[in-house]
Amino acid sequence: MPLASRLLIATIVLVSSFFPALAQDRRVPTSPSELKLSFAPIVQRTTPAVVNVYAAKMVQNRNPLLDDPIFRRFFGIPGNQSPEQMQRSLGSGVIVDTSGLVVTNNHVIEGADQVKVSLADKREFEAEIVLKDSRTDLAVLRLKAPGERFPAMELSNSDELLVGDVVLAIGNPFGVGQTVTHGIVSALARTQVGITDYQFFIQTDAAINPGNSGGALVDLTGKLVGINTAIFSRSGGSQGIGFAIPTNMVRVVVASAKGGGTAVRRPWLGAKLQAVTPEIAESIGLKRPSGALVTNVTPTSPAARAGLRLSDLITAIDGQTVDDPNAFDYRFATRPLGGTATIDIMRAGKPQRLSVALEVAPDTGRDEIVIKTQSPFQGARVSNISPAVADELRLDSNIEGVVIVGLDDDGAAQSVGFQKGDVILSVNNQKVTKTADLERAARDTKRFWEINVLRGGQQLSVRLAR
Repeated sequence: MPLASRLLIATIVLVSSFFPALAQDRRVPTSPSELKLSFAPIVQRTTPAVVNVYAAKMVQNRNPLLDDPIFRRFFGIPGNQSPEQMQRSLGSGVIVDTSGLVVTNNHVIEGADQVKVSLADKREFEAEIVLKDSRTDLAVLRLKAPGERFPAMELSNSDELLVGDVVLAIGNPFGVGQTVTHGIVSALARTQVGITDYQFFIQTDAAINPGNSGGALVDLTGKLVGINTAIFSRSGGSQGIGFAIPTNMVRVVVASAKGGGTAVRRPWLGAKLQAVTPEIAESIGLKRPSGALVTNVTPTSPAARAGLRLSDLITAIDGQTVDDPNAFDYRFATRPLGGTATIDIMRAGKPQRLSVALEVAPDTGRDEIVIKTQSPFQGARVSNISPAVADELRLDSNIEGVVIVGLDDDGAAQSVGFQKGDVILSVNNQKVTKTADLERAARDTKRFWEINVLRGGQQLSVRLAR
């Protein structure tokens, strides 16, 4: 028999043996139980721990005409008075401790004067804000119900998630009430989203909409894998791209809250890192642009004591590959304080391994004050640049100046255009090295102000008139 004929017969045999297998996969259900496969048991177990969060704050609804004294006098309006308006925001949250600790997004409760939480069983409780962390966009609340025991959700190890895993999103979209959607993990370790300082998001196609912020992303064991935070959308509604903060970061924030802190305690490296571009990769002989390149090391920091040097390329931490600085920041920040982390580096083309101590950044000498004198700085909360402040605001700790760490909504500094993270270098040709210098400069009675500011690594010169 010719070879071609034998091959054709073999092909027919293989195909005919394959199709019955496909046919066996498609069959009519043989019992009622096979028609009842459902996520309902997981939903019933997890939804009692998912809550609605209502935040409210009073804001001044200022009309520019109120700045005109003739207008105020004509209508009999007292000076410096503006009508107040209640602003409300709506989000979701997850009870993570039976004592009533609730995790939500910081943007849900930011600036709130009053926070209320509604449970799935319709009970409502006032809540106090225990801890806010803008760097992760997470906040921890405590329900005001002493002695009450609440249903809580267990946190999973989010590093065990795989792309393709089925997940459920639970929250209160558009305020319609508790809603459950399902989808899969579409991607992991999204580091270019631009939402928070620690970018290492879980991406999911489970429908997430406004109001889902702070809600739960749950796996099929009924454990919390992430806190739903943001969506990518051109319409304002779900388009199948949602992002959640992994529970391994949530765990760090909750631990700080349980420890009685008002700020998150996380490890400090003491080095600035840069992404590896294709050009840099080619220049140092890498096959692909990957890792985190060291561009600065703070003296006496954990990085310096470990022997990390300028131009070292960090490739892994505790055996986990580092693709870029955001990935390293997340991995390092989720390490427990008190021990050490093993960092793999490439130095001059040769691999090395360093051991870095996991300790918090020193915060001595902050001397934080609010400028109250009538000046362009009025209403600015400023601080000396301690290692902790530099780490929080991603500044070079060697900079000499005073940094703005907060702004009053109705202060002159906000109106002028100052921003959180601006470093004041000098005022009217007088160098500013500590908060007392800026406080003294703010009392100047000169007609014009000449201010040098460092913003995002760029030095700006500002000239203002009184």
